[in-house]
Amino acid sequence: MALKPNKIVLLTLKLCISSALLYLVLSRTGIVQVLSIMKGMSLPAFIFALFLYIFAQFLSTLRWRLLLPGVLGLRKLFSLYMIGAFFNTLLPGIIGGDAVKAFYLYKLTGNTSLSLASIFMDRYLGFTMLMAICTFAFPFGYQYLLGSRIEWIFPLTVLFFILASIFIFGLRLGKSIKIVSGFYNYFHSYRNQKPIIGKALLISAIVQLSNIFAVYILALGLGEHISFIVCLIFLPLIILFTMLPISISGLGVRESAFVVLFGIIGIKPEIATALSLSWFVSSAIGSLLGLFEYMRYKKEKVIVR
Repeated sequence: MALKPNKIVLLTLKLCISSALLYLVLSRTGIVQVLSIMKGMSLPAFIFALFLYIFAQFLSTLRWRLLLPGVLGLRKLFSLYMIGAFFNTLLPGIIGGDAVKAFYLYKLTGNTSLSLASIFMDRYLGFTMLMAICTFAFPFGYQYLLGSRIEWIFPLTVLFFILASIFIFGLRLGKSIKIVSGFYNYFHSYRNQKPIIGKALLISAIVQLSNIFAVYILALGLGEHISFIVCLIFLPLIILFTMLPISISGLGVRESAFVVLFGIIGIKPEIATALSLSWFVSSAIGSLLGLFEYMRYKKEKVIVR
């Protein structure tokens, strides 16, 4: 699959940003020291974090299935979800994991609007619960941010999320555009299905807490006892920063955020970096399940173009 010139430019920019940020972080911490800390990771803690990653992907599949009632079986949807996770984690910039999921779902259903809208809704519900968790924990952990240079980031992030939600769902500005009108029909069909949305939000809560708990366990595996409340505040922000489409799999952005945020509570930069990279490695290994599923799909001659 040949990359278009604009794709090459974008991929190059992301690579430059990730490389620059990683260089800045590692030049401060020392790559040898970071690797030494990672080698000291407790194996049971790492395996448990790996299990939590796969568990979160499975729960995310259950949420996606709620948004696609009667369309595909759980086994098929989990396969697509892991393929998307593999592309997002290990092959970023070439083609997005959500685009791969949308393509295969379209191939299986023949419904473009359903494919795109269900994936968007799945992501949106995840973001909503991420913001809710951080909002709940914020009053209990505000003491850690008080007086720091970043205490304003969380309120602005929540405000931006609310305004974006109003723009997308409240104003419905794209309703008159034919290509996206199917989105609004899909969203409207779920507006009054509170039981389904409630279940999806509950699953989202467990998914996000699983991701946060994985970092907490990895920190314990490195011998660091970090308050879980701190993780509930910092991790949602780090996850959101990592999802910004400016880097390769969030590399560099995630490590910088770990160093800055956990540095507020006295975690040394080399330990914060090792924790961040350990989290990434556990997720990357877990996403390899998607590679096996992708190879199976290729054998069935369903190829992304």
